Amino acid sequence: MPVKFKTKAILSGLLAMSMVACVNAKPLTIGMSFQELNNEYFVTMKESLEQSAKDINATVYTADAAHDVSKQISDVEDMLQKKIDILLINPADSVGAETAVLAAKKAGVVVVAIDAQANGPIDSFVGSKNYDAGFIAGEHLAKALGDKGNVAILDGIPVVPILERVRGFEDAMKKHPNIKVITKLNGKQERDTSMSVTENMLQSNPTLNGIFSVNDVGSLGALAAIQASGRDVKLVSVDGSPEAVAEIAKGNTPFIATAAQFPRDQLRIGLG
Repeated sequence: MPVKFKTKAILSGLLAMSMVACVNAKPLTIGMSFQELNNEYFVTMKESLEQSAKDINATVYTADAAHDVSKQISDVEDMLQKKIDILLINPADSVGAETAVLAAKKAGVVVVAIDAQANGPIDSFVGSKNYDAGFIAGEHLAKALGDKGNVAILDGIPVVPILERVRGFEDAMKKHPNIKVITKLNGKQERDTSMSVTENMLQSNPTLNGIFSVNDVGSLGALAAIQASGRDVKLVSVDGSPEAVAEIAKGNTPFIATAAQFPRDQLRIGLG
């Protein structure tokens, strides 16, 4: 069964959006810039946004930065030209997103960072307890390994949620001195890249017993590599995507747990 983790949203500042809605007689125009849309988690969030916008008769514009900060800034500038009232930004890079945030605030737009923090004068942030998610996944892996063995981290892009997941996992491992983190490689949160990186991990580390992936897309690539190798390597992750949960539910699989998040709830809270 998957390890589940309930989303904890930070609510301060969300009243600002309600004020915008009250002041404007016309329907709201919402823009959302995603760090990526090649991920079921963010696709689910986009679907929730589109449904929520429909419910309140709002116009919505979305863009996929594809992990490119320059593209994200350009996408936000395009949205500002369309006179958006609210910008929801899921930053490709927490520091790099500041340029887009400053441009939006200069234009008088309410800015909410979703899932990952963005530098700059944002009005609000809504996200999960990513540290706890990484810690929970780590504890589950330690238990599955019988409190001993060698593990690896399948890392991702350096945004706050990913950094916090890794920090949580590493802190969990510190509680288990007979488990060693022997390698950390970047799978870029992509299935194909993660599969290739995991193949290298397995070949370079014959004593590897477990892998922590920072997201489910990467974990599914890692799973393919583990299964192809025929090795007994346990896999844990974060997200709780339907595909990952379905794989875990099979029972006879290296993929033993994912700490779940709830993208629809994050989006709805972000819209106030």
